[in-house]
Parts: sequence; C-alpha cells; structure tokens
Amino acid sequence: MDSLGDPDINDDEEEQAHYASGSASKLQPRAVVSRARWNDEMGMAQVVVQKGTFSKSTGIVRSGKLYYSIHEVLFLVEIGALVLLDETDTVLSLEDVYVKMSSGKYRCCWDEFRAYRQLKSLGYIVGRHGIPWSVKKAKSDCEIIASQGCPEIDEVGKLESEEIGSVVGLFKELQINEARPVFNVYLPNSKFRKSCPGDPSFVLCFTRGYPPSRAELDALEEQCGSIPLKFCNVEQGRVSFFSLVKVELPVLD
Repeated sequence: MDSLGDPDINDDEEEQAHYASGSASKLQPRAVVSRARWNDEMGMAQVVVQKGTFSKSTGIVRSGKLYYSIHEVLFLVEIGALVLLDETDTVLSLEDVYVKMSSGKYRCCWDEFRAYRQLKSLGYIVGRHGIPWSVKKAKSDCEIIASQGCPEIDEVGKLESEEIGSVVGLFKELQINEARPVFNVYLPNSKFRKSCPGDPSFVLCFTRGYPPSRAELDALEEQCGSIPLKFCNVEQGRVSFFSLVKVELPVLD
C-alpha cells in the first residue's frame, strides 16, 4: 500500500502556510478570502471575487470565468479561503455546504471529497478526471483520452450558455462504476497552468473495498493510456492509496 508522503512544495506563501498547518478539517479564518456564488442548476459555484493563489490550481475556467465544484467549494470553505453565497447573495455557512455535499446531487460523494482533501492538504494539484481545466483544446494525452465520448467538448467556446451546458454535460457523463478514474493528480508546481497542464503524475481511481478485477483494470488502463494509476479506498473515514503491480509467474513443468 502506497504512502503518498509529503511532497516537496515550492509554491506561494499562502498555500505553504495551509499545507504546513497539517489540518484541513477546521474552519481557519484568513485575511484574504475569495467569494463565489452557488449556481444550483450547474451544481457549481462561480467565483465573483478572487483573492489569494488557490485559483491557480483549483477550479475550471470557462469564458474567462472561474467555477468551483462542490468538493473544491467545501475544501476552500473549510480552510477559510472562500465565502460561498447563494443566488440571493446570502452567505452560506459551513454547515450549509455540508448539507449540499451530503445531498448527493452534485456528482461527488464523501469518499471522493476525503481523498481530494487529503491530496490537497499534502500539496498536490488535483483536477477532476474527464473535465478539462479550460476550454482550450486538450494538450495532454490524458485529457485527450478522457474527453473521448464527450462530444460537448467540441462545442465549448461558442456561447457562454453552451459552455455552461457543456460543463454540466461532462459531469453527467462521469460513470459511477465499481472501479473508476476520478481525479487527475499533479505534483506541486508553482508554474502550473490550466491552459497547458500537461499529463498528470497519476490518475486516482476509486474502488469499493476490494481491488479491481482484471477486466476493470484493463478498461482503466485503456482509458487512461500511459498515465500511471493509483487506487483509493476509504473505510470509516480513513483514506488509503495503493498501486497494483503486474507480476508474471513462471510456467512450471
């Protein structure tokens, strides 16, 4: 079983201070706070006031606007880096965001959030598998492969309404199978660019308490191409990461 460990982080001071704290589960007041407005139809939040540096490696960009998914919103609200507003500009509490997360309406479960929080707390850059960071054509092999079967990507860039519909459509395309790719994970990189992210260090896949079957593993490898796979299992809130290694046994006479 893998231990991801603490990678060497060479990033902006704001994020360094957060990672050094070793905790992402308690609300931590900050002097610099972004604000985002929740769009229930999209199931995402549009950033209306951007402060700090988290936007460099969090959220997706469409028509020059930054959007956060529910797991990104909850992570940033928990660490005190984001104030979430509803559609009437009323401030939502952390408990309100927990309720949204628990509803199951927004294409992310608690296990996925716990893994996301663990990786972000260690300093990794984490994007949703199959959802390009920006509307520009995918630059990496992983994003090209991930976008296959999602024709909405080809329509992105025409009109803002079509772009928003594309984002929602891509999320709806995500398969909730027993073994599935969920996150593209990149090593900490202060020069990371959403317009040209490159290939991730690995794709994080989820299982349901047992290793994937050979058929599932073959399908995942075909889907992710040459990108290494890691697997995540969450039991009673404990997040575990592991890799699978193929071993050929000799033929005995």
